[in-house]
Amino acid sequence: MKKLYINPLPVRLWHWFNAACFVLLILTGLQIRYVGQIDLFMSFRTAVQLHNWAGFAVGGGFLVWLGFYLFSDKITVYHTEPDRAKFFDAAFKQMRYYGWGIFLGEPNPHHVTPYHKFNPLQSMMYQIVMMLLLPLQFFTGLLLWDVKRFAGLVDALGGVRNVDTVHVLLFIFFTAFVFMHAYMGSLGPKASTHYKEMWNGYEEIEEPGDAPTRRAN
Repeated sequence: MKKLYINPLPVRLWHWFNAACFVLLILTGLQIRYVGQIDLFMSFRTAVQLHNWAGFAVGGGFLVWLGFYLFSDKITVYHTEPDRAKFFDAAFKQMRYYGWGIFLGEPNPHHVTPYHKFNPLQSMMYQIVMMLLLPLQFFTGLLLWDVKRFAGLVDALGGVRNVDTVHVLLFIFFTAFVFMHAYMGSLGPKASTHYKEMWNGYEEIEEPGDAPTRRAN
């Protein structure tokens, strides 16, 4: 095994800050949604305030993330293969690995480099999450934060119920995404490998001749 510097410090700081905010948003969101049924040892008012602060923190973190990748050469980690035939072939191999090969100890078909960190499925998913779903979640949350101020937009979108429904559905998605992300992070050569790389920035890479190990980046 050799070590490759994959995750720069700004990315690691954003990642853990974002993770903490997401956990806080999930917990406070549950209390707000199920008031009187779920009690997190805080008042409803406190839960709303913490939820709002965490939401704005995620929005600010998103701008930092976007600025870092737009103004650095690391943006390539989110690029997908421009040749559609090659992309679908690589994506199929990755799906087969996740669904079958990983349980047989086969090597990961994706080979990590500092400028090609994500496999085809990851790059596609993260583009959808970061450039579509996260901004949409922040937008609907902003409308719900001050319904009176944004009454025109809320009405144009069909009312509070429609905006709230989209916000809750995205909440369910992101809650599931956090758990799946944590699970996928445990699929390295060791259960702790990928968690450690988000602390120190280095990923362990298999060299030719290494025994196959389970990997899921």
